[in-house]
This record gives sequence, C-alpha cells and structure tokens, in this order.
Amino acid sequence: MISRRDFLQSSMAVAAIYGGSGFGSWSRAAAQQAMSQDQLLDFDTYGNVSLIHVTDIHGQLKPIYFREPSINIGVGGNKGAVPHVTGADFRKMYGIEDGTASAYALSHNDFSALAQTYGRVGGLDRVSTVINKIRADRPDALLLDGGDTWHGSYTCHHTQGQDMVNVMNALKPDAMTFHWEFTLGSDRVNEIVENLPFAALGQNIFDAEWDEPTDLFPPYKFFESGGVKVAVIGQAFPYMPIANPGWMFPEYSFGIRDERMQEMVDEVRANGAELVVCLSHNGFDVDKQMASRVTGLDVILSGHTHDALPEPYVVGDTLVVASGSNGKFVSRVDLDVQQGRVLGFRHKLIPIFSDVIEPDKEITKLIDEQRAPFMDQLSEVIGKTGDDQTLYRRGNFNGTWDDLICDALISEREADIAMSPGVRWGPSILPGQDITREDLWNVTSMSYGEAYRSEMTGEFIHIILEDVADNLFNPDPYYQQGGDMVRVGGLGYRIDVTKPQGSRITEMTLLKTGEAIDPAKTYQVAGWASVNEGTEGPQIWDVVESHIRKQGTISLDPNTSVKVVGI
Repeated sequence: MISRRDFLQSSMAVAAIYGGSGFGSWSRAAAQQAMSQDQLLDFDTYGNVSLIHVTDIHGQLKPIYFREPSINIGVGGNKGAVPHVTGADFRKMYGIEDGTASAYALSHNDFSALAQTYGRVGGLDRVSTVINKIRADRPDALLLDGGDTWHGSYTCHHTQGQDMVNVMNALKPDAMTFHWEFTLGSDRVNEIVENLPFAALGQNIFDAEWDEPTDLFPPYKFFESGGVKVAVIGQAFPYMPIANPGWMFPEYSFGIRDERMQEMVDEVRANGAELVVCLSHNGFDVDKQMASRVTGLDVILSGHTHDALPEPYVVGDTLVVASGSNGKFVSRVDLDVQQGRVLGFRHKLIPIFSDVIEPDKEITKLIDEQRAPFMDQLSEVIGKTGDDQTLYRRGNFNGTWDDLICDALISEREADIAMSPGVRWGPSILPGQDITREDLWNVTSMSYGEAYRSEMTGEFIHIILEDVADNLFNPDPYYQQGGDMVRVGGLGYRIDVTKPQGSRITEMTLLKTGEAIDPAKTYQVAGWASVNEGTEGPQIWDVVESHIRKQGTISLDPNTSVKVVGI
C-alpha cells in the first residue's frame, strides 16, 4: 500500500509534469512574449476543496516592481534548502529558463531589463480578478490572508490601515492572521477586528496579564467546502514584542506555542475536521519545523519571510505553501479530501502580471477612492534614479534602498555610522525612474519611524550586530525572529555565519578613515525604527526625502562593505 507521504510526493512530481503544480505552461509561453490572462489563470480543477492564499501585501494597492533577493542564506538543516536558494540555482532547481517571465518573477538576475519586457506586478484589482476566476470555477473556495496587510504605504499610514481594510473587505476573505497590523497599536487593532466581516485568527495570541487566550482572536474557525469540514487555525507572528515595540500592544503576548497548536489540531479533529489548515505568519523555516513537531496539519499556508515557491514543500504529511509578498502572487491549492484524508493535490503559484490580468473595475474604483485624498502628496516627484541604478531592498545583508537610507542618515544626521532595519517589505525602482513620495513611503512607512542619533561605543555596536546575526543565522529556526541583517552605512565588517553568537562578527572598520572600530571609543550612530518607547528624532521619510532632493539623481557606489564567509 502506498503511504500518504509517498502519494503526495509522487502526486507533486506528476502534477509538475502536467502543469498542475508550480507555474504550469505559462513560462514557456511567456518566453515567447505570448502571455494571456487565460494562460496565467488556467487550472485543471481537482478534488473537492480549493484554498486561495495571499500574504504580506504590505499596503500595496497598486501595481509595483518587486525584485527578489540575490542572497538568502540557510544555516543548519536548512543550508541549501528552499527557500535559501536564489538566482541561477533557483531557476535550475525548478527548470526555469533564463529571460522568461518566470525568471523575472522569481529571481533577481537581469531584473531591470526583464522589467522593461514584463512590466509591473501586483495590484489588488488584478488580485481580485484572479480570486473571482477561481471562485467562478470553485464557488466555495476559501480565501485566506496571511497578514502584514494593513501596513506599508503612505495611505495605509495616514488612514491607520483603513484603506487596506476597505479593499480587503471587498475581496471577501474567509480569515486572516497578523503581524505588522499590531504596530497600529492595540486600540486601533481591536477597533478594526471588532468590525471585520471575517475571522481574525490567532491560536498563539494571548492575554499577557492572564496568560490565556483572548475572545477577540479565536484559535480557529470551521468552514464547509466541497462537502468537507475544514478547520483553519491561525498562527500570528510569534515574536511580536521582540521584533516590534511591545509597548504598542502591552496587553497581548504571542510565541510559537507548539503544544497549544497540537491541542487545537486535536480539538478540531475531535470535532469532525476532515482537513486542517494552518494560516501562518511564522516564516518558512519556522513553519517547516512546526510541521515536523505538530501532527495532523494537512496544509500550512506560510507567510512573513516573503518566499515565493512554485511548488509546496512536503514535511511528513504536511504541505507548506509559500505565496510571496506585495500582492505579486496568489496561490491556488486544490485538494482531494476523502474520509478525513488528503489523497492528492494540485497547486499553482499565479503571478500577478499587471499588464496581462484585466483589473476588476469595481475594485479599481474602490482603490482610487482610498487614494484620492492623498494624490498630490503621493505623486510628487522628489528625485530620480540614475540610468544604471536600481533601488531594491531584498538580500540578507544589503539592498540599495537601505544603502540610500543609510547615506541619508549619515549626511542629514551628521553621523559616523548608520543603521537601517533588515525589513523585507518595499517595492523596487527601475533605472531612470522618477522617485515619488509614495515610493519613499513604500519603504519607510511605519508607526515608529523616528530617526534617532545616539552615541555608541564600538563594543556596543558589535553587540548589536552579533544579536541581529544570531536572529538570522541561529541554526534552530525557532530562534530566528524574521527579517534580514541590519543594514549599516559607514561601517564594514566580516561575518562567519557558521560561528556561534558572539564570534560571528569581526574586522569592524570605520569606512571614512579605514581604522578598526575601537571597542572603547564612542561613535555617533544614526538609525531608525527603534523598538524603545520615547525615541526622539525626525521621521525617517523626512530625512531621506531631504537627502534625495539634495542629490537630485541617485547613483550609489556598489556596497562591498560586508565580507561573508561560511556559505
């Protein structure tokens, strides 16, 4: 008798051959620049249950450019495993030809050139078209939002998330979970959640004072789909008070809470659940580890780390699905569920090519209504990129957007060294493109954006770098709290990702003098997004706008200040 795991793995292999998993046939058509909406959305309907997954939209209502990372290092058991494979290695792993639309969507090489051919991605009116198409085919498909939705743009900041709430409500999700939403402050989050027309789930969101679950965020919800009783369990970002300011939501605690997750799985199974889905904002490596520890999860819809994978990753009996970020992809998963068992699946990661997919006119109108009061501010040009300069964020150690932000902090705040948080959100800007205020806010918008200036000893700077490095490169995924390495300006260093905490960072150098950083000496350090309450300073978007206006055209020198070994 074939085991369920063998069946799932062989099913995935067969599906990949016939276009049922991954991108199907559209990448070959796209290579001939012959894409059509029908090709992008074509799906061989399968089984009796369909899941639609979006995650990490980060406030992006309109089409954007978004470059995938050039480096994504895995450590321990995840070294060399997806999602820690990029560029040519990633394309080889999934059989993606250079220069195709799938190469453009999923890897960083030749990004700016391919963007000229394939255009912008995303836009929630295009996402709506995809959702409507799937629902026309499978009316009781479940739409599940993985969080990081009400954050990340000028309009989202100025409406306290209401623009995204209004548009997402129109898409009619069945459930969502959370992360950056909590940085609106717990009062605002509570206000929105109390009025949501769909489930706000989080089995790991607890009352901090009493250390018990909350009524506002139930652990799960049951749905009926295709004659199947489906339980969706929510898993919010576990490390909220560490990665973000805990003083903004002091009444809540989080954590991974594996034992409770297992209790919830057992509880929904005991109450008749035939399919158990975890809607997660753990991050991909954490989800993989959770899948190995918690039994009875059929599907984990993964969020937080912004990974986009053409095929689900199989851990034991669990499928882990990664659907990218910024509205760039929608995942569809069809499952054949019989008598409480998943007998097979088909999956497609659907790229939202904005010039190919027809926008949903009603959603376009709604989006434009949210943006209308702010259009003068959004559209104001504050500078432009040079003819060979792409601005992007992703990468474990640096991205050109953060190089620019660090330059601005050093210049505008008269600092020796600058630090910019290793957040992953934020669209890209092509060479020769105007930089608008909207573009700047897309990479800086947050509720604690003060740009501080502080004296720090060389020893303390080393401690900061070591602490962040351990967050990223601890071999146990449960000690990885998301994000990339803090970006630095004015400072060079060497990092060995194989070393333990305290010994990864060496050869720290002050770039303007070439001198080694002295542990006992004090340096002027500027940064932003401090989690400490009461941080003072101008807002980061004002600092960077002032710098861009003075520069006019942005052209950055290549950043070679970080030497990485051990990979």
